[in-house]
Amino acid sequence: MSGAALREVAEYLDGYLRIRELPDEPGAVNGLQVENGGAVRQIVAAVDASQATIDAAVAEGGGEGGVLLLVHHGLLWDGNVPLTGRRYRRVRALLDADAALYSAHIPLDVHPEVGNNVVLAERVGLSVDGWFGDYRGIPLGVWGRAPHGLESLDALEAELGRVLGSHHPMPVHVIRGGPARVGRIGIVTGAGGSMIRAARDAGLDTLVTGEGPHHTYFDATEWGLNVVYAGHYATETLGVQALASHLADRFDLPWEFHDHPTGL
Repeated sequence: MSGAALREVAEYLDGYLRIRELPDEPGAVNGLQVENGGAVRQIVAAVDASQATIDAAVAEGGGEGGVLLLVHHGLLWDGNVPLTGRRYRRVRALLDADAALYSAHIPLDVHPEVGNNVVLAERVGLSVDGWFGDYRGIPLGVWGRAPHGLESLDALEAELGRVLGSHHPMPVHVIRGGPARVGRIGIVTGAGGSMIRAARDAGLDTLVTGEGPHHTYFDATEWGLNVVYAGHYATETLGVQALASHLADRFDLPWEFHDHPTGL
């Protein structure tokens, strides 16, 4: 099986995703989080660097090493903590299997080609007309005009269920605070409930995101917006798959997606 040098793959990802340029939360630690012996034979994409995901990636490697686990949520969200307990077990499993781990959070959300937001827009047939919502000085979400066939909120709900249903066992949840006939739709994947005000200020009538806190019901209904909660996990399955496919084509590597739905 052909392979690639981990250093070359990681350097390419750093540039393609603008890892060093884009802001993020301190715990994201975007980029190569765990290295291996230096070779990549195959890519396993996943949303979360959980123990179950790491174990599945190790099994995918068949004990031969050289797996690159490509994730959206990396190992280090709980901060600078001792290498004990579950942190130790996760890292130990990667090292024992000669598996590398690369993580991209906000840089993957906002990427114009393989980002979670633009890929979800593409999957539901929404052409991106612009960006909205400030996140530490950069626009976070995308918006577009409702395409033919998705002008009703019911139709949009059904289409999101079709596109994401295999990754989200719970029904799409809709807060019907805006018009039944939708016009301008925004997308912020993941925990985008905080972007309801930004969607309103951008002149949108509908926001599609993953999840949000209880008070966002009143934000939506009192500001006159529809908010569609389609699942944090589900809405963020698309970017890592698009990125893995892109990377596999560039470096002539096989790839798989490990699906581990959380129901959230």
